[in-house]
Amino acid sequence: MTNNFLTTIRSLKLIEGCKAAQIYAFSSAGGASTSGSGDGAGKPLPPPQPRSLSVRSASVCYPHAPSTSGAFVADSPLPCGLPVAAALEPALDACLRPVDHVKALAASFRRMSSAEAEGDDLCDVFLEQHALFHALGDARLLRRALRAARVHATDPHRRVVLAAWLRYERREDEFDPMPPPLAPCTPTTPLLECPRAAVFAGESPGVDPICPCRRPPPPPPTPPSSRFRRNTSSIDQMVEDDGDVETNDLWFVIGEEEVACERSCIAALSKPLNTLLYGGFAEAQRDRIDFTRDGITPCGMRAVSAYSRHGRLDDFSTDTILELLAFSNKFCCEGLKSACDNKLATMVSGVEDALSLVDLGLEEAAHLLVAACLQAFLRELPKSLSNPDVARLLCSPDGRERLDIAGNASFALYYFLSSVAMEEDIRSNTTVMLLERLCESAERPWQKQLALHQFGCVMLERGEFKDAQGWFEDAIAEGHMYSLAGVARSKFKRGHKYSAYKMMNSIMEDYEPAGWMYQERSLYCVGKEKMADLHIATELDPTLIFPYKYRAVVFLEEDMVESAVAEISKVLGFKLVTDCLELRAWFYLALEEYEAAVRDIRAILTLDPSYMMFHGKVHGEQLIEILRGYVQQWDMADCWMQLYDRWSEVDDIGSLAVVQQMLTREPGNSSLRFRQSLLLLRLNCQKAAMRSLRFARNCSAHEHERLVYEGWILYDTGHRDEALAKAEQSIKIQRSFEAFFLKAYALGDSSLDTESSLSVVQLLEHANSCASDNLRKGQAYNNMGSIYVDCDLLDEAAECYNIALNIKHTRAHQGLARVHYLKNRKKAAYGEMSELIKVAKDSASAYEKRSEYGERDEARGDLNMATLLDPTRTYPYRYRAAVLMDESKEDEAIGELSQAIAFRADLQLLHLRAAFFDSMGDNANTLRDCEAALCLDPTHGDTLELYRKASTKAEPQS
Repeated sequence: MTNNFLTTIRSLKLIEGCKAAQIYAFSSAGGASTSGSGDGAGKPLPPPQPRSLSVRSASVCYPHAPSTSGAFVADSPLPCGLPVAAALEPALDACLRPVDHVKALAASFRRMSSAEAEGDDLCDVFLEQHALFHALGDARLLRRALRAARVHATDPHRRVVLAAWLRYERREDEFDPMPPPLAPCTPTTPLLECPRAAVFAGESPGVDPICPCRRPPPPPPTPPSSRFRRNTSSIDQMVEDDGDVETNDLWFVIGEEEVACERSCIAALSKPLNTLLYGGFAEAQRDRIDFTRDGITPCGMRAVSAYSRHGRLDDFSTDTILELLAFSNKFCCEGLKSACDNKLATMVSGVEDALSLVDLGLEEAAHLLVAACLQAFLRELPKSLSNPDVARLLCSPDGRERLDIAGNASFALYYFLSSVAMEEDIRSNTTVMLLERLCESAERPWQKQLALHQFGCVMLERGEFKDAQGWFEDAIAEGHMYSLAGVARSKFKRGHKYSAYKMMNSIMEDYEPAGWMYQERSLYCVGKEKMADLHIATELDPTLIFPYKYRAVVFLEEDMVESAVAEISKVLGFKLVTDCLELRAWFYLALEEYEAAVRDIRAILTLDPSYMMFHGKVHGEQLIEILRGYVQQWDMADCWMQLYDRWSEVDDIGSLAVVQQMLTREPGNSSLRFRQSLLLLRLNCQKAAMRSLRFARNCSAHEHERLVYEGWILYDTGHRDEALAKAEQSIKIQRSFEAFFLKAYALGDSSLDTESSLSVVQLLEHANSCASDNLRKGQAYNNMGSIYVDCDLLDEAAECYNIALNIKHTRAHQGLARVHYLKNRKKAAYGEMSELIKVAKDSASAYEKRSEYGERDEARGDLNMATLLDPTRTYPYRYRAAVLMDESKEDEAIGELSQAIAFRADLQLLHLRAAFFDSMGDNANTLRDCEAALCLDPTHGDTLELYRKASTKAEPQS
């Protein structure tokens, strides 16, 4: 493999020139930077600082120093050597991972039902569900649990924390420039994220469905009937309405000044003041009372007098309101304190305001003020954690104690903070301190399990293996059995390999074996036994990434590089993961297939523009520049032809790479950014897609384009009506394909009658009459065909699909197959899908769709192939289980569903298994599966009906 390319790549002295070694060479795509990549045709970009890895990603682990670690082959012709199987290691999941997740979900649903029935706090129940859903890896479930927790949060503190958390998780969806974190809500801001609603809303969830930021302003206050009104130019001057001073029957002497008050009004502020002025004290008989030593200024006392008469704070300065707050605490004036607390909370508009007020709020136990300050810090995460004053308050034991006294410390707060810190840098001292606070805040069993297990994961990443083992053992003592894997890993790192092996054996004997158990045990054995464990791990859980990576690198070491490529490509068939793309690029470089290597590198840079390759030594753009002389160079016209070919071949990764290459030449091309977002959505990379769509919006040179991209952002975040409005605004400015397409898409996303559906077709025809390319026009014709099918206009549908196929929109084969099937031409439908499969050989969805048109044996073969290509698709498991039930093979049917449920707790799978158990008379398992399914979706009608039926049967037995 010695050639000119390797001489060039060696000449860069990458190992000697890049001293900032990275433990984890492969980073998760989820936290990708939003900075765009540079022009690959020009000077290579300087490599950015490697990002820290989230503990939740299953990363490839490499030791610190390549020269001593054995993580690479020293005499390899590649600059940092080839990857070595012995250096690979999966990361532990830093989340709650029950041994039996179905049982855990069912128990959570029962707790939710019990809390609803008894009127208990539901917020904590939904936070527990959020912790449980992490192991399922479904972002929608996580957000739904957070939203439910926010709805049921009854105190300002938890409302503030959960609203900030929801906004943090949605940060990719914001327009640029983002509004200030505490700015009034925009028309599309979710009510649950409103900063004002979080601090000032009533205690009952859902009391006011209108965002406070969008309410009409209150009417001006009625002039007070009191004799005194404040001169708005200064609070120190009070003018009389009628000159009558007879009600001023009390003067407070402060230094040389006297402040006139009304005794009854001052006494009404609190019981202590009432006792002072009307009780047995000497002051009750005096009309002048000395307050010189009571810590209030004449200005502050005049404000007290004004408040006692009018009951309002109006336009007092911040310093005066702080004086009133101190006065109210000293004399137990609850009404005055509440008014001051509310007023000061409204004055917090950012981190600077919060830093200036939070200490005073903590000293005076002003709960709302502290909550508002905390909200300012939380809505600037992770940036605010780098502020030493903020970090001191949020991370230190003293800060937690002070927040607790002010009613603003909770498990929810530190759960959020520690999650952000672990995502930013799992090995930082900030992360450690926040996890210490999380452990101190944990009260319930699940909270202790989570906090202790996460602490163990962080200590493991920091290389503090003895401490990590201790934290994992504490988590086990609280009932978290997955932490046994952490204990085993810690022992292994400390040199006790056999002890780790025995520990994993013990958990496999005590519990139903799972894929992660075999994966973990494989680390502690060698040779055939190791490979056997990894194969069983894949059989039990085909979504585990590590076994594929390990087998691929073993193939590489055995000089079977093509097999290595095939093995790692299995993962990329159902999940686009940057570290797997990097491994495959590495293999292609070993094969000297530079075009394929560059394709995968460009796909990596699309997912994560800051990605560092070769153990964190080389930025992807730099490597592409090195390879320039070994790949064919395309101009923009060539790129368009290549994109057209790859799009037609249903090669989404290849299309992504071509678009990335085009963007290096034209980084400000908003149309290309938009196409990039479409491809990323097709590949199920939601966050990266939103980033590209936001770039498209920001790069738009024309108003009508910007409106379209804003419309898509709104549509993708659930604001359909607002998206329609944007499309219509764009059309008024200029008729364009994308504006009509957006309007048609948004209108078509609902149940329409025939007339309305045909109006959508008309919009698509308008779109095709505008200037565009065949890639987009093919999509429009495909959509028109789908609408015609829904309207039972099959001939018109076939015509649209054929037009789409003529301009190489290959996916139209699927629509045409549906038309054939509806015309009772099942064989023709099967043949049409076969044409699609010829082009998209690795498309699991194509095999799954073809199974609908074949005979039973053909359907089984297609669905088996679909499962092999994408094990995350649930329809094949449900179909096979239904066939087995038809054949009265009940145990095999249950086994088929259980095989999938073991690694994917899917609502449909759980419901079907519950129905099977019900038909078999197994009521206990029916209830359990129904409860687990309802934990995932409490509104699922079929499951609710089945659950009621099973519960009715259970009552007589109980």
